[in-house]
Amino acid sequence: MTNPASQSPRYNRILLKLSGEALQGSQGYGIDPETCSRIASEISDVAKLGVQIALVVGGGNIFRGLKASQAGFDRTTADYMGMLATILNGMALQEALENAGVKTRVQTAIEIKELAEPYIRRKAMSHLEKGIVVIFVGGTGNPYFTTDTTAALRASEINADVIFKATKVDGVFSDDPVTNPAAEKLDELTYIEVIQRKLKVMDMTAITLSMDNNIPIIVFNLNTSGNIKKIVLGEKIGTIIREVAS
Repeated sequence: MTNPASQSPRYNRILLKLSGEALQGSQGYGIDPETCSRIASEISDVAKLGVQIALVVGGGNIFRGLKASQAGFDRTTADYMGMLATILNGMALQEALENAGVKTRVQTAIEIKELAEPYIRRKAMSHLEKGIVVIFVGGTGNPYFTTDTTAALRASEINADVIFKATKVDGVFSDDPVTNPAAEKLDELTYIEVIQRKLKVMDMTAITLSMDNNIPIIVFNLNTSGNIKKIVLGEKIGTIIREVAS
């Protein structure tokens, strides 16, 4: 348990990376309002601590560009369709967060001015400094880049202290824990170890970008209630990836 005496946040500004699948709940596709509300409630708890929060959300619950390209879609077209899916997810998160009493702004790399602000770094940082949660959607605005890379890029641009990579498992394992019950959970890794061992944490572009800008990545289980707040308060949960393991 977190020590009550240590209720001050360890991080001032975090970037939380959510997959699109995180929003679908148990329904297997699309957006589950109840799941969005649960995630929004956890983010609200962290925002109340005074932590500045940015989000990057994927679109795999609606459309996955790479999979579609493998099925015959033009890769560029498929990737743009995936980026549009992230905008839908961002709007759903915004609605859930506003219902939870959290002020938000959605910033998109693909301009849709009727729905969201265009991505402007200085404006994003100004929002964060005012305690507004900023949701980055539309990927990087370019095909061939994943939303993991978007997370590393935006975290670098806004000078985030850390990237929180939300998953459905308890951290990074030596093998897939779903198919290999003997897989070992790894509490700490360096960027180089992730690259050399080809661990499926984030794509290699995202890992390299995080390494170049010395931004730690914490991989954790989003399905365990309270994990985001616990990590913010310094509890050792999941797997931390950084320059040098302690």
